[in-house]
Amino acid sequence: MKHLTKLALAGAFAAVTAGASMAQELYTPNLSYRTGPFAATGIPLMNGQRDYMLMLNARDGGIGGVPVNFEECETGYSTEKGVECYERTKGNAIVTQPWSTGITLQVLPLTNVDEIPIMAPGYGFSPMADGRVFQWAFNMPSGYWDGASMILNELGGGTPAGLAGKKIAFLHLDHPYGKEPIPFFEAQAAAHGFELLPIPVGLSEMQNQSAQWLQIRRERPDYVVMWGWGAMNAGAITEAVKTRYPMDQFVGVWWAGHDADLRQVGADGAGYRSISWSQPQNDSGVMQAVRQHVFDAGNSLSNPEEMSGVFYQRGLVMSMIMAEAIANAQAEFGVAEITPAQMRWGLENINLTAERLEELGATGMVPPFATSCANHTGHSGGWMLQWDGENFVQASDLLMPDLAAIQPLIDAAAADYATANAPWPVNEACEG
Repeated sequence: MKHLTKLALAGAFAAVTAGASMAQELYTPNLSYRTGPFAATGIPLMNGQRDYMLMLNARDGGIGGVPVNFEECETGYSTEKGVECYERTKGNAIVTQPWSTGITLQVLPLTNVDEIPIMAPGYGFSPMADGRVFQWAFNMPSGYWDGASMILNELGGGTPAGLAGKKIAFLHLDHPYGKEPIPFFEAQAAAHGFELLPIPVGLSEMQNQSAQWLQIRRERPDYVVMWGWGAMNAGAITEAVKTRYPMDQFVGVWWAGHDADLRQVGADGAGYRSISWSQPQNDSGVMQAVRQHVFDAGNSLSNPEEMSGVFYQRGLVMSMIMAEAIANAQAEFGVAEITPAQMRWGLENINLTAERLEELGATGMVPPFATSCANHTGHSGGWMLQWDGENFVQASDLLMPDLAAIQPLIDAAAADYATANAPWPVNEACEG
């Protein structure tokens, strides 16, 4: 038995108990955004997430023998519609995926009442890393403050101290998502002596950023760091090329590293970089299984070009992490149809070692990481991906965030949130 994987253990259990109780489904609704100003980035992510679950349903009969119902509820990235979708889908859900920092912040206070875990891979509210305070929220494998730290380390030659005397323009969406890393950047600027120049981009300005890039030309920053999304990214990249800003001094967060945005400028975008906790591996076992069981069967909404890209394969990784949590819970509790509370346990006990990633056929697609009761992020680290004129390619070894700088901010922000929303339950017994 020790040689069986978690999925195999769960499957074995399901086979034994099938006669006694016929399992129905695992309901994991996704608050998708295939429409609206962010659809260009939402579509490949949703397609990847969906195809991974369809692959498990076709190849394995689901997870532990239970089919996954990966229903989407369209939000258009609207916070109001997102909350409506959450309320409409929460009844039978074992997990919710808000897919917006704004929606996540609205749903977060409901988690202690509804007791449904939030899964927000690589997005959401950075203090959600504190599992003692945010018992039902997860943003593994890496949070926004992790991404900000890795970018500064890379730009500073291994440490933010190398940025002393430099000027960094922070081009960001004027939205909770875009503002998320500002406290970390401000603290690091004060500690290491570089100048931070925040430049917000309103939702109505995403496709016309002439004013922002005029300011960048005037200020002549050493680097531009972009926290963009959807149409903002393509608009910024186009403006950078137009104004001849050095592309190797232009770096984005992982949501600003979409192949389609760079294809619009082609070779002119060469040098642009994006920090990323995932990267494509077109010949991986996961991709082979998805092609065989979903794409070749005519059940995918994607296409070969999109499937080779960063965002589609990131979607696969997201669903892989979710499937791992479900299998963890099934094996631990000896049931095929798990509850939301059992799903929370599964999310708190992710252990994606290099060996486990190899078993899943996902070597190199995400760095190894682990979660715990207290650590709901995992802080996996990531790679710098660079546009070579045609594709994103790996341009660094694995980078790691400076947790010594991040953890005090997490602790303080989590404590402030609990105080502001008192009475807020805190799990003081949570360890490790």
